[in-house]
Amino acid sequence: MSVSLTVEKREVRPRSLRNKLRHEGKVPAIINGYQVESTPVAVSAAELEKILRDHGANTVITMDVDGKKVNTLIKETQADTFTRTLTHVEFLSVNMSEETEVEAEILLVGESVGAKSGGVVAQNLYSVVVSATPDKLPERIEVDITDLAIGDALTVADLPKVDDYTIVTDGEEQIVAIMEPQAEEVADEEAGEAAQPEVIGEKEAE
Repeated sequence: MSVSLTVEKREVRPRSLRNKLRHEGKVPAIINGYQVESTPVAVSAAELEKILRDHGANTVITMDVDGKKVNTLIKETQADTFTRTLTHVEFLSVNMSEETEVEAEILLVGESVGAKSGGVVAQNLYSVVVSATPDKLPERIEVDITDLAIGDALTVADLPKVDDYTIVTDGEEQIVAIMEPQAEEVADEEAGEAAQPEVIGEKEAE
């Protein structure tokens, strides 16, 4: 799947032009990669944010650059520290018939039987690297933890194999484990003991 994004070429100098673009609701960006010379452009902030919100960062974004259709992926974004608004984006032009590698989010789904019986769900890995042609790249991979009991764990190697993409991340990497709540119980007991007031004279009475 791909979506379209309107771009316009921009000047690089002076630097103040970047601030001017941002005030106009545009994001300075650059396109480079497959069959494209490094090209500074500007895109609509609202349009790009809608694409990210509706389709995610791994979707193919098609642009018209000097009358040429260019398929791109978002390679890197920069955002304001406080407002989190986009301040710069790097687009990577891609060959739709060649595989590329990106990170895909891991999303845990379901409530594990271990958690229902008091266990603690500990997620240790939040994304994996996948390889696929640009049109097959997943935004996220859902991991069903419903059948996990206390003491059970899932690794990358346990993820189901699919035809659309290959998982590159080491198979021994642990994604999630259902832990016994011992540490929490001990901490609660210690906190309860510390909260009990000492009775003056009690030791002397003994």
